[in-house]
Amino acid sequence: MLFVVAGAWEAQCRSLVYRLHINDEIGSSTWQHTRRALEEATARNADIFLLHLNTYGGEVGAADSMRTALLHAQMPVVAFVDNNAASAGALIALACDSVFMRPDASMGAATVVSGADGTAMPDKYQSYMRAIMRATAESHGKVPGPDSTMVWRRNPLIAEAMVDIRVTVPGLIDSTRVLTLTADEAVRWHYAEGKAETIDDVLASLGITDYDIATFRPSWVDYLMGFLTNPAVQGMLIMVIVAGIYFELQSPGMGFPSMAAIIAALLYFMPMYLTGIVDSWVVIVFFAGAVLLCLEVFVIPGFGVAGITGIAAMIVAVIAGLLENFALPTGGEIDLGVIWRAMLTFCCALALAVGAIALLMSKYGARLVGRRTELTHQQRVADGYIGVDTAPSRLVGREGVAATALHPSGKVEVDGEHYDAVALGGFIEAGSRVRITKFENAQLYVRGD
Repeated sequence: MLFVVAGAWEAQCRSLVYRLHINDEIGSSTWQHTRRALEEATARNADIFLLHLNTYGGEVGAADSMRTALLHAQMPVVAFVDNNAASAGALIALACDSVFMRPDASMGAATVVSGADGTAMPDKYQSYMRAIMRATAESHGKVPGPDSTMVWRRNPLIAEAMVDIRVTVPGLIDSTRVLTLTADEAVRWHYAEGKAETIDDVLASLGITDYDIATFRPSWVDYLMGFLTNPAVQGMLIMVIVAGIYFELQSPGMGFPSMAAIIAALLYFMPMYLTGIVDSWVVIVFFAGAVLLCLEVFVIPGFGVAGITGIAAMIVAVIAGLLENFALPTGGEIDLGVIWRAMLTFCCALALAVGAIALLMSKYGARLVGRRTELTHQQRVADGYIGVDTAPSRLVGREGVAATALHPSGKVEVDGEHYDAVALGGFIEAGSRVRITKFENAQLYVRGD
């Protein structure tokens, strides 16, 4: 019994280090993994959250979400830069409480670039990135300097110099080039606490010698959620939603377009709702808009308030999902660049939807779709098929005589010819004068004179 108690006490005294290894481009998947890893580390009461980082960068939106989560973590966050923390990776490393780097590692070069050709984006994007980097550096606060004055623990100018070539840091970098720090420079300028070859060296530098390491293992669900929240995939899903609704409105009752739109909407909203990216009101507004649109199409005649309101609600919900995904700041100052990026994603998806609609409605699209959705077999009389006789339709408006009693069905005589007919408005006796009012579903309908 004594040994069991001693073993339990020793386990309680050991530090729990929760490790997340990021060895890929920063994107929606890495953001989902970071969020899940922080949740698990919190649930297990981890003493240290260790971010094992090796990345050349990636999406600014995902990196900003990761930065925010790391800054608000409930335990100390330590970054181990294992070779690279470039671009968005520099922002993530800067958000950690402590940074350790391998001797040959580097950190910086956080200029926002175009994903297509790698050219620098316009200054409004750089301005936003500079502000994020500066705010992250300032979040570490101030410490006593050499002359007892308070100085920034992480110099914000260095963070800005990683983004903008116009920012200079005396003694470190002049203008004309973007700043990237080596491990020695990072330690000298207080952007890293030290150099380390291994995780054991990192923990030893922190004074942690007795510990257990738990590593986050993403499941297939985590990868799926990350894939579905990728902006490119979201754009494709929005395209399917728009195109599906359009074709269903063009030909109500087809089924396939509406089913495709519903599935795309579920795949669009479900991952964001389950992972907490959007609130429930966004999903409710979207499907409320879909209900209003259906009422306008199938119940309310014409196209008016319900239809316009439904379409507007669906557009607002879709864009709201994109805004949440870009992690709008909550400090009272909203960056318009974030809103424009969400609008750009939506407009690109809308343009793709319009292109898909135009293609499918063209003669080439009609042939392509028609071969797979239409019956091409011809029903010929020679094969035994008999069409419905439409000649009685010419009798509408003519008068005749009830050849038999109609209660309500019977026969009428017009110009010496007998036809099956149905009485409208009650019983008609044989020999009564009748007027043919309509021909519908291969059936004559009559009223007594």
